[in-house]
Amino acid sequence: MALSIRLSRGGSKKRPYYRIVVADARSPRDGRFIERIGNYNPLLAKDDEKRVQLDTDRANHWLSVGAQPTDRVARFLDAAGVRERAARNNPKKAEPGEKAKERAEERAEKLKAQQEAEAEAKAAPAPAVEEAPASEAEAAVEAEAAEAEAVVAAEVEAATAEPTPEAEQVAEAVAEETPAVEAPAAEEAPAAEAAAEEKPAEA
Repeated sequence: MALSIRLSRGGSKKRPYYRIVVADARSPRDGRFIERIGNYNPLLAKDDEKRVQLDTDRANHWLSVGAQPTDRVARFLDAAGVRERAARNNPKKAEPGEKAKERAEERAEKLKAQQEAEAEAKAAPAPAVEEAPASEAEAAVEAEAAEAEAVVAAEVEAATAEPTPEAEQVAEAVAEETPAVEAPAAEEAPAAEAAAEEKPAEA
């Protein structure tokens, strides 16, 4: 049976408290253990004596039997002077993961594209940038003028167009009524002329 000296978590949510136990390596972390040889309270200050409490005699016994401590417990044993922990060197520890590298590459590409766009904008002549809005304004003015001309032309065509049948009927009705009103005046004129001729003759 492989023995392990490890931490077994206790406490409540966001307030952890660990027991330093000797257990079968195949048993669950917080499951059955053989013996409790200390405890660890990470909520206490690092210089507090009660942060790590360890029974060094029992730890030496289990180490002599062949129990293997986890890395965290090995640090505690080294601090207590029970067993020296060999210094570890992990050069890839600070190296970012694959996804972090991909995100960094994407950010670098976006930054590079933005810098190129800014460089192109600075390299382009300033008048060319100003002419574009002016040409758009001129085009808008021309379009409005063309619309106004089209409206005026439509009104002129409507005024000079041939009269509609309804307008012709109205004009005919007015023409028929007008001579009837002027007819008595035309008849009175010859009568006045005849009376004027008779007067000299009588004289």
